[in-house]
Amino acid sequence: MSEPLPAGRVRTARVAVTAIFALHGVLFASWTAHIPQIKAHLGLTDGTLGLTLLGAPVGSVTATVLAGLVLARAGSRTVVRVCLVGYCLAGALVGIAASGPQLGAALACWGAFAGVLDVAMNAQGIAVERLRRRPVMSTLHGAWSVGALAGAGIGAAGAALGVPLTPQVLSLGVPLLVAGLLFTRGFVADPPADRNERAGGPRASRALLVLGGIAFAGLVCEGAVADWSSVYLRESLHLDAGTAGLGYAACAAAMVAVRLSGARLQDRLGPGRLLWTLSVLAAAGMAAGLLTGHPVVAIVGFAALGVGVAPVIPVVFSAAGNQPGLAPGTAVATVSAIGWAGFMCGPPVIGFVADRTSQPVALGLLPVLMLLIAAASVRNRAIEQARYDTPAATPDPAPTPASSI
Repeated sequence: MSEPLPAGRVRTARVAVTAIFALHGVLFASWTAHIPQIKAHLGLTDGTLGLTLLGAPVGSVTATVLAGLVLARAGSRTVVRVCLVGYCLAGALVGIAASGPQLGAALACWGAFAGVLDVAMNAQGIAVERLRRRPVMSTLHGAWSVGALAGAGIGAAGAALGVPLTPQVLSLGVPLLVAGLLFTRGFVADPPADRNERAGGPRASRALLVLGGIAFAGLVCEGAVADWSSVYLRESLHLDAGTAGLGYAACAAAMVAVRLSGARLQDRLGPGRLLWTLSVLAAAGMAAGLLTGHPVVAIVGFAALGVGVAPVIPVVFSAAGNQPGLAPGTAVATVSAIGWAGFMCGPPVIGFVADRTSQPVALGLLPVLMLLIAAASVRNRAIEQARYDTPAATPDPAPTPASSI
């Protein structure tokens, strides 16, 4: 058995992986403000743009399927370093695309690096979580959300100043790459692949399918809110363009708040109870907003949905990474691929249903999905295996007061 790591070393790893999550979010969101200019420059229609934008999630899902095999051989530190290079530099290809197909291909390439980096940094997060014996995944995903908000602001400022996408991506990506490579020096080794081999097999595979289904439902909701909340508030509730944007803003802000406090909530409630409690709250709030048709209640409903969606991916990824008999990277890659499929499918499905019924009816699928998440989380053994009830066993040489995350 290897020597336990000092608590100071584990804290360093936690800071390092938190920085990578934030970095990922900054770069991911920094280009979105440039979409209208790119659309106009390439002469794309709404439909063509929608198909082209699928390049990023398609690239992510395709690469994520293979990510588990790569992680098992190379380890999360090496994979994060390699993907950081591609992720921070490949975004420049998006800005120089000269046609719709080229843009789709560039987004697919960028999405592939983003997807594998996402799996690898989550695998490192699980390694840190195991060493600390305390939940950290919610805080890590909260850091991603904060980074995404900052990246969106940077992108909006760049677009307003007339900065083209490629110079912006490179001027942002190069320093982020240098910082990211420095931070990865603080990473810890991944847990051995055979850590819990005794209880693996079909049962673990079934558990992953359930966890993947929960991730799928959660990301359907997240993707639908991102693409349809402003459309619903604008066209169905007749709000002005600026106010209509508050739906997604409320959802995003709620997600940040819950994720940054999610570790404490998980300490108190446990992952399963936290997930089903917030999912029921989200379903009730979203349903109320749709049934009343009142703008304020609707915006509050989108915020409630953000509260419920926020813990889904952190809890599910942590649970997948702790499945007996499975290497964390392989398990997270499987669940991530299923979840990303939901993110891709959600907006088109909402649009299809809305075309044949109405936008309120189509968005009514979201509270139903949140109730399904709640039902799947009740007494879910796979989720409860991610609970840590004992303190870390590697104190510093000089005792320090215990603290929560």
